[in-house]
Amino acid sequence: MATIPTRRLGPTDVFLTRMGFGGAPLGDLFEAISEVQAQETLQTAWDAGIRYFDTAPFYGYGKSEHRIGHFLRQQPRSEFAISTKVGRVFKATRDLDTFDQEMWTDGLPFEHYFDYSYDGIMRSYEDSLQRLGLHAVDLLLIHDLDYFFHTTEDMVTASLSQLYTSGWRALDELRASGQIGGIGAGLNMLGLVPRFLDMVDLDFFIIAMPYTLLSQDVLDNEFPKCAEHGVEIVIGSVFASGILATGPQEGALYAYEPASPEILEKTRQIEAVCKRHEVPLPAAAIQFPLAHPCVAAIIPGAHKPEFIQSNSQHFQHPIPADLWAELKTEGLLREDAPTP
Repeated sequence: MATIPTRRLGPTDVFLTRMGFGGAPLGDLFEAISEVQAQETLQTAWDAGIRYFDTAPFYGYGKSEHRIGHFLRQQPRSEFAISTKVGRVFKATRDLDTFDQEMWTDGLPFEHYFDYSYDGIMRSYEDSLQRLGLHAVDLLLIHDLDYFFHTTEDMVTASLSQLYTSGWRALDELRASGQIGGIGAGLNMLGLVPRFLDMVDLDFFIIAMPYTLLSQDVLDNEFPKCAEHGVEIVIGSVFASGILATGPQEGALYAYEPASPEILEKTRQIEAVCKRHEVPLPAAAIQFPLAHPCVAAIIPGAHKPEFIQSNSQHFQHPIPADLWAELKTEGLLREDAPTP
């Protein structure tokens, strides 16, 4: 079995392997997979030394939690950390003909609504425990309270108000009683990190997109604000939703959509630098975020055992300092971005 270094997450007593497992693909994200394949993928992750698993009720409308819980229930509870999320409440759909699975190719037949109230968060938490088959989770995150899903300022403000006046009490009670080890927020976009930090006492963020080889805008405001508050970051999409794993091929995804010509070209240039130094592009993508002192872990997703194996190899691939220096000289990486 491989060994992956661990790190204590900010002010919590929770330790994470620096490379974890992102559970969205096990919700049949864009592609349906069998139960056998899901369990083989999780076993491969365990054999590779991964001991931090992240999931959410939204991933496949409960399917990811069921799959990850089935696997983790068979492992010693003291040997892994798991995080899941709150903010959506699910109920069985009453009309399969009109049921919208969104991006989940074979999601379970459950509809959802956003609810950041005390009762909504407590129900979501208890429902997650039942899907997982675990008596507790280590970390609980406020999920998707940003402009990606709440598309207007009025919608964001209303949800933040509901969280602050009602739902936060549930999270604070769970942490104070020791039922969870830490509270986070899972975000997709820039802009909300400072507002969260000014409003509530978070321990960490999972950030899905804004800190990769292709974008480092969080260095301007978000990451300095996190450092000021002693709050750490887990990076949820080191491959920028696909293109940094596949390379700049036709149809490559960036931010969950087909990459623009500008992103394709920038990726080609980054990949060319990597090739000159005999480094796979995915290896640079995996190792780059971990150099920032605020980043506790990365959680690349996978739905096939071979993807876990390649991620593990890329995590350990030697990268010369000259590669990072050339990326900065070519203007492909910010000068102030920490590098390994």
